[in-house]
Amino acid sequence: MELFSNFPLWASLAGIFFAQFVKVPIQYIATRRIDWSLLTSTGGMPSSHSAAVTALATGVALETGMDSAVFAVSAVFAIITMFDASGVRRQAGEQAIVLNQLVADFGRFAQEAKGWQDKPEKEKQKELKELLGHKPIEVFFGGLTGILLTLLLHYLLLR
Repeated sequence: MELFSNFPLWASLAGIFFAQFVKVPIQYIATRRIDWSLLTSTGGMPSSHSAAVTALATGVALETGMDSAVFAVSAVFAIITMFDASGVRRQAGEQAIVLNQLVADFGRFAQEAKGWQDKPEKEKQKELKELLGHKPIEVFFGGLTGILLTLLLHYLLLR
């Protein structure tokens, strides 16, 4: 089965899982609280998107060379993904913060105006996801994670 010998694919998947897993201890060091929801959330340090696409591009480079068309495609894909993670998605997260504040302010107003406070909390508001994108440092370390993890896997598995 050729799928099981596709090193760039497995390196990329390993990059995703490793970056998602390592978010938990990093967050614990920063806050002294364990948050297992980070295993399946977007955003945070390091960027699993960046780890995945740089692992993919590094794996392709190791297998086909940096002069191949496939490497060019994977490298451009990585650049666009990382730019999007730190740009457009980050701005959407910033807008979500403002919208959530507006919802909170409206909630206080409605609570004073009506018996709105008697409703269950879940019905009052559904907060938008604020942690959509990544700070540039999170993208950088996600990319570095993907490259280093792929080089390590290549050395251990394919030498």
